Parts: sequence; structure tokens; C-alpha cells
Amino acid sequence: MSYLQHQRSPLFPVIGLCVSAAVSNGCGKSGSDAPPVAPTAPVGAVAPAATIAQAPVASAASPATPSIQSVAWGNVDGKPVTLFTLRNKHGLTMKVANYGGVITELKVPDRNGKLDDIVLGFDDLKSYVNKNPHFGAIIGRVANRISGARFTFEGKTYPLAANDGKNSLHGGAKGWDKVVWDAEAFESPAGPALRLTYTSKDGEEGYPGTIRAKNTYTLSDDNELRVEMEATSEKDTVVSMAHHSYWNLAGHASGTVLEHEVQIHADKYTPADPKTKTSSGAIASVKGTPYDFNTPKPIGRDLKAVGGDPVGFDMNYVVNGDPHQLREAIRVKDPKSGRVLSLSGDQPGLQFYSGNYLDGTNVGKGGTVYAQYTGFCVETQNFPNAINIPAWQSQVVLKAGQTYKSTMVHAFTTE
Repeated sequence: MSYLQHQRSPLFPVIGLCVSAAVSNGCGKSGSDAPPVAPTAPVGAVAPAATIAQAPVASAASPATPSIQSVAWGNVDGKPVTLFTLRNKHGLTMKVANYGGVITELKVPDRNGKLDDIVLGFDDLKSYVNKNPHFGAIIGRVANRISGARFTFEGKTYPLAANDGKNSLHGGAKGWDKVVWDAEAFESPAGPALRLTYTSKDGEEGYPGTIRAKNTYTLSDDNELRVEMEATSEKDTVVSMAHHSYWNLAGHASGTVLEHEVQIHADKYTPADPKTKTSSGAIASVKGTPYDFNTPKPIGRDLKAVGGDPVGFDMNYVVNGDPHQLREAIRVKDPKSGRVLSLSGDQPGLQFYSGNYLDGTNVGKGGTVYAQYTGFCVETQNFPNAINIPAWQSQVVLKAGQTYKSTMVHAFTTE
């Protein structure tokens, strides 16, 4: 069933579940993971938090009872963090924390119906706080790089934190991946969902204007992960959100993704300036380059030809079609498991990253060492460094009273 078709009618009755994380918006320095506190009390039909780890998961061939559960997961900046577990009627299971909106686990079936966790991540909150390469997080205010860690907007220059060499990356030193969001879990007509909200104050990380941001995850009964992002501001500002999961369709502990087959619907890309390592405003054809994925090919085939330091893909593509309409941007298949991820979005660009900077220093779930190329990222987005490129500026400018919106739909199938 298509993305539009599943909007028409619910695939199971709405059962009125609603769980809220009683937390406030925070923007102080990162704290540490406190010992787990008492589980949150069950609300409505939600199973007791203490039973989350033992909750049965149905195979892809047998129906499951959709559910939402929650458990206290520690504290950051003196604010409680909650870990939510969402399960759809097919047994797909996703765990999400309201710290950074990180998706810590997502289990989907292979061609034989066997479920496996396909996102990289950690077992505990402390690891996400101390050293996290943005695993599974909400990125904001501005995703990707801003050249020289500064921009000029409406006649004023705004210096930013240079947290990626001389550039600012993913919102700065303490972007939206490092704050505690307010959370409300609920059953939507499409499936279990989690709504996260955060108020970013005027001047936070150097950006102008107070922004009220919203990120809604829905694990639909069509086996889709929908990510719907919105933002409003009381004065003109810049914003460009993204979702930053690292994927490995063979399972997060299965090794490299170099044999994954990728097809990207893009005839053009925005080359990075080798000196600044950010987009300069140039747009080039992918034809005849290692960046051409119009015909499906393994990630590893042209990896060395791409070059870079470290070697690998980390590029923004100009997605074919109407830049403001939801359309498929990329399709990734793991030949061994048969799992397929298709990502659709309504933004002009797509960032494709092959996990070049993973170097084995991140020890993840179950003691898994995440070495180079053990996960890939795909994010529909506005173009990198857009605020500093006159022709692209309008992509990231949010006028007072207007609403920024971005939707990503991850569809999971098998072959």
C-alpha cells in the first residue's frame, strides 16, 4: 500500500493510548546518565513499563497487538529522560528516547520474517550523552555544514560554534540532538506515534529567533517510519531539520554495508569545495562520476574512486522531481537479508553518507564495535550551507508567522 493510500483509513481501531513524558525543554550543558528511577506508571491500555523488555514481538507473518510502552531512562541536565517502545500490528518495534529524539532500536523482518535491529546505537543513555556521532537523532536548527561557522542574515552577521573544523555542523556544539524534548505518545490512525516538541530560545547556539519545533515519529501499519518535522518562529530566522539514523539493513552488528545496493534518483549533486569542505553553490552532473547511482550498484563499488579523507561518500544530491513534493529519493537493498529501505521526502536535497568517520571507537549495542562503513545515513534536506549561497538562501529562511515543514517516509519491504 502506498504512502497516500494508508492515509485513507486506519488499519486497526484507534484505542486511545496516550503517554506523556513530563519533561521541560532544556538547553544547558550535557549532564550524565543517572541511575534508572521508578518506571512510569501505565496509562490507559499501555503495558507496565517494567515489562517492556519482555514484551513478545510477533513475526512478520503473524499479527501483533499494536502497543506503546514507556520506561524511565535516566536524567540529562536535571531533566528526566523517557524511553518509549512503539510496536505496530506486524510486530515491527521501535525504541525512541526524548533525549535528542534518538531512535535507539528498530526491528524489521528479513525475507524469511526474521526480525533484526537495523539501526546503530547504544544500550544506555550515558553513551548517547558522552560520545554520539548523531546516531538516530533529530538534527537542528540547521542540518549539515555552514561554511566558516558564520552567516549574514538581514544585514547582521551571526557567528556559530565551529564544531567541524572551521565549519558549524548539525546545529552547533549543542544542537537539538543533545537536548531533552517534551514527549507525547499516542495511537494515530496510521499506527503508534510519538510527538516531540522543543522550544529553542533566541540566541541559542548563535541563531536568531525563538523557534518552537515539533518532530513526530509514526511507525505505521504499512511498515513505514514517518518522520514529520515542523517549526515556527516569532521573528525571521533560519531552520533546516533532518533525521540522522545510521542504517545497516543486514542488522546493526552484521559488519559493513559495502554490499548494500543503492539507487539514488538524482541526475545532479552539489560538489563540496575541497578547501572549505562545504557547498560553494556549484551544481554538477553525476554522469560519468562515482556519484552516479541512477542505476543500482553496491556502495563499495566506487568507494575508492570517490576519494576523500577519510575515503567514502558524504554528498548532497539534487533529487529529481518537484523539490517540494513527496517523492522517492533513494532505494537501498541488502542482498543477503532481502531487506529494502525506500526513502521519500519533500525537500530538494538528499545527503548520502557511507559511515566514513566511524572508526571503531564507538562500542554500541551488545558490545558491537562500529568500524568504518558499518552504517550509512540517508537524509532528505535543504542544501548544505544554503544560508551562505544567495541562490539557495530561500530554502532555509523561515519568516515570522510561517511554518517550516519537512516529511521523510522510510518504507520497509523485502525481496
